[in-house]
Amino acid sequence: MSLKFGTSGLRGLSVDLNGPAAALYATAFARYLIAAGHARKGDVILVARDFRPSSTAISSIIIGALIRAGFEVRNCGTVPTPALALYALHVRSAALMVTGSHIPADRNGIKFYTPDGEIRKEDEEAISREADALRKDGNLLDETPADAFDIESDVRALFVERNATLLGPNALSKLKIGVYEHSTVARDIFTHVLKHYGAEVVLLGRSDIFVPVDTEAVSFETVTALRAWASEHQLDAIISADGDGDRPLVSDELGNPIRGDLLGLITAEFLGASVAVTPVTSNSGLERRGTVKFIRTRVGSPFVISGMEAERGTDVIIGFEANGGTLTVDPSTVNGTALAPLPTRDSLLPILAALQLRASREQPFSAIVRSFSLPVASSNRLENFSSESSLALMTKLRSGQEALTEFLLPIGIPVEVSDIDGLRVTLSDGSIIHLRPSGNAPEMRCYVEADTEEKCRALLQRGLELLDAWRLSLY
Repeated sequence: MSLKFGTSGLRGLSVDLNGPAAALYATAFARYLIAAGHARKGDVILVARDFRPSSTAISSIIIGALIRAGFEVRNCGTVPTPALALYALHVRSAALMVTGSHIPADRNGIKFYTPDGEIRKEDEEAISREADALRKDGNLLDETPADAFDIESDVRALFVERNATLLGPNALSKLKIGVYEHSTVARDIFTHVLKHYGAEVVLLGRSDIFVPVDTEAVSFETVTALRAWASEHQLDAIISADGDGDRPLVSDELGNPIRGDLLGLITAEFLGASVAVTPVTSNSGLERRGTVKFIRTRVGSPFVISGMEAERGTDVIIGFEANGGTLTVDPSTVNGTALAPLPTRDSLLPILAALQLRASREQPFSAIVRSFSLPVASSNRLENFSSESSLALMTKLRSGQEALTEFLLPIGIPVEVSDIDGLRVTLSDGSIIHLRPSGNAPEMRCYVEADTEEKCRALLQRGLELLDAWRLSLY
């Protein structure tokens, strides 16, 4: 079975999750909530989903399993993950989000929330133990689907209310903004909030077929479409998100995507944060900005949350990932309005922070991006790169300096290595290449930094070629 916990929740093939496995993990989560004192039988638990084809059936199985486990279930429909998480915190309920996030439609997953927020790695281990115990008793794996009372409108309304006071009245009235709708559950909320702030909105690319959009490694096809739309409609920016709406995508006026780690930095400054927690994959130039103290972690929102909690006591602390999703663990004040903490990835906060910055300056987005003077960075992934291949490669490269130097010889000479998550290697010319197995799918990710666009593109291409050659050498 392909199912396993990755950087954010349970992931695997849709055919593996859509059936007894959905009931298994829902029941395991229910048992964990009760055993850990997070909930009691009879409590309300929330379930939402994204638009991928398998999500409706999986969520119905989960609802049935939770009802049989003794909970009152509420169906939150198709809403962004941060909207579900916000509502769950508001009503002090546990929640499950059926989503594969940015990965293809043949895969899916579940994100789990206790009444205190997104689960941690130790929670994942406890849920896995409950699931292992349940596998021994097939009678408990009833996959009969069920429905529950629908509260989707309430969940949407609370999320809109949260974001409708972050900026001043008509703050975006001078901007013409495209919304790349595709199949993200955030699309209608994005449009509503932008119009609330007076923006002229152009709707783009709505799809009834699920489109996997990875905001950390934006595909060539997506960039081509963004550039065409930006030119055709003379847009100031285009915004979008991944499938479950917790990773933002913002492009400049030319349709070029803005890096998620820069969106995180913009959000940190927007909130007046004194500390930001971000994974090692985020741009190495963030620290040089000097406005925020940075703490680096492994990749994955649970690690970012743990890092944020360790820094509590600071006036304002923010977390963000290289995909742009931002997290907060303490209340803050924005434009005189209290902003409740949301300790899970949010896409709308960084989008609004970036658009506010654009609206406040008489400059196009591309010039604003250049003004931050971050190293040129890019990333991409090789799909269908098995976990066995990834493990073999990482084992080889960690076996000693000689093995690493030999592998990277066509690219450059390694002079410094970080082993926090994957291998992040600084080369003799100052450029960086970071090789890391994905925690969500059978993919190998490659992140690079260089001092020019040309060098960055060449380094990324060469890094992907080396990875592909390694994969082929195993067969």
